[in-house]
Amino acid sequence: MASADLRQELNCSICLDIYTDPVTLRCGHNFCQDCINHALDEQKGSRVYTCPECRAKFKKRPALQRNITLCNIVEGFLSTQPDQEETGIFCTYCVDSPIPAVKSCKLCEASLCDKHLRVHSKSAEHILCGPTASLRNKKCLIHKKILEYYCTEDSVCICVSCRLHGEHRGHLVEMLDEAFEKKIERLRNELPKLITKREESQKRVEKRRKEVQEKAAGVTNRVTALFRDIRRQLEDLENRVLSEISRQEERVSLSVSDLIQQLEIKKDELSRKMSHIEELCNMSDPVTVLQEPDTGDLCDTEELCNMSDPVTLLQEPDTEDRERHGNQVHGVGDLDVGLISGTLHTLSDIITGINMGIYVQDPTHILLDINTAGNYIHISDDLKTASWSDTNQNRPETPERFRHYQVISIRRFSSGRYYWEVDVRESEWWTVGMCYPSIDRGGDESSIGCNNNSWGMRRSNNQYTVRHNSNVIWLPDKISYDKVRICLDYEAGQLSFYSLCDPIRHLHTFTATFTEPLHAALVAWNGCIKISGGVRRWEKPAQRRMTSQGVESDWWNI
Repeated sequence: MASADLRQELNCSICLDIYTDPVTLRCGHNFCQDCINHALDEQKGSRVYTCPECRAKFKKRPALQRNITLCNIVEGFLSTQPDQEETGIFCTYCVDSPIPAVKSCKLCEASLCDKHLRVHSKSAEHILCGPTASLRNKKCLIHKKILEYYCTEDSVCICVSCRLHGEHRGHLVEMLDEAFEKKIERLRNELPKLITKREESQKRVEKRRKEVQEKAAGVTNRVTALFRDIRRQLEDLENRVLSEISRQEERVSLSVSDLIQQLEIKKDELSRKMSHIEELCNMSDPVTVLQEPDTGDLCDTEELCNMSDPVTLLQEPDTEDRERHGNQVHGVGDLDVGLISGTLHTLSDIITGINMGIYVQDPTHILLDINTAGNYIHISDDLKTASWSDTNQNRPETPERFRHYQVISIRRFSSGRYYWEVDVRESEWWTVGMCYPSIDRGGDESSIGCNNNSWGMRRSNNQYTVRHNSNVIWLPDKISYDKVRICLDYEAGQLSFYSLCDPIRHLHTFTATFTEPLHAALVAWNGCIKISGGVRRWEKPAQRRMTSQGVESDWWNI
């Protein structure tokens, strides 16, 4: 029996599809178990049951007998046609029930099952191919004829009319199957090359992934070491601050202990004198009272003025003892909060060091070292502004502290190229520059620019100069000096000053062989000067340009 005929015999008359778990009624007809159960359920209310195929009647719901033979036939049939079921292409002419197609005709644009394939035309123009749903793509869109050739010049599939009469006439063409085989061969030859390229790409990917992982591991190690160093520095800083507090506490405690001891003695003496005074106050004999010697500082002057007893009042001494006692109380030391605050600002160095540790080029700050500031110069809370003060700041005397109105930065520069800016518009007498840490902190030669350890730019009496080792160079006074830029190239031994007018004006460049680290230095004789922004690193080499006076000068394009 042909496959199509067998399929029709295996169709359930209810669902019109191949039997699923086939069962048999007493009349001999077969149905899917679920299909007949559903049909009998619908007949339950009519009090009579009928066969959906032959209409045979049953008074009771008929028993269903599983048809084992038919079940085995269905399983055998399905096992022999797995490919047909998978294609999903059905015969064009089987409209009553879908039958899988085994071939498709390009000319008819139809798919055929086994039954219709036997009666299909066998002429040459009816070209058969495997089951396909895209038959229209097999024909020329212009001539509606089957695509039989491949134009190698235009790389398109064409029909016989395109080759003989169309735009592809005279072109080099190949038979479709021949071109197909050639392309398959080329693709097969190309496949090993692609496999090789894929392997090479995979190797590059693995290499790049390894590089990224190694770089990430390196950054992780640097960051871990950086934070380890930060923790160490913080611990050291904490220990130094706590040690300083403990030292000052011990010093103050000794003073306070001496004072307390003196006060205890004074208290006992006063108690004794109070008892003696009470005895005198209770006496009625004026001779005895008047003959008593003086008893010293007994009470406040206001209390003495309010006394009515002439004996006690006459015997009260002067107030020298009270003043001496007051001086003792005032002389007790206190914690040096300024020193502790200055030490804590070392945190700024630690924090700014983070940027250097992970190679971030953002500007960092120049902070003034309050431990070096003279006692008549005030340092702002953010450690960026220095201003003259007519009040002694009473900072402790240390070897690092200047005796004059100047201060240097916490940060030191021992390599690299940097620049920063100072706002001087609020001061009429100032000096800005740099110095070695070995600069003298006292005496006339300790001022910035007046010794061999410092370089500076000064304004005084509306005149501008640059100075080093007391050598003075006068600057023009016709330009704006509201902001000064200081550029340092440590390795090249160059320290330059610029006026940030429009355009930027080069003022002077000192040339030296630096032998020590350099600190930024500020001197404020009146008003205030302020470090503006942060310190920045520059990497471009010096260039040359002409100034407005026609003089060629060095400047940095920063």
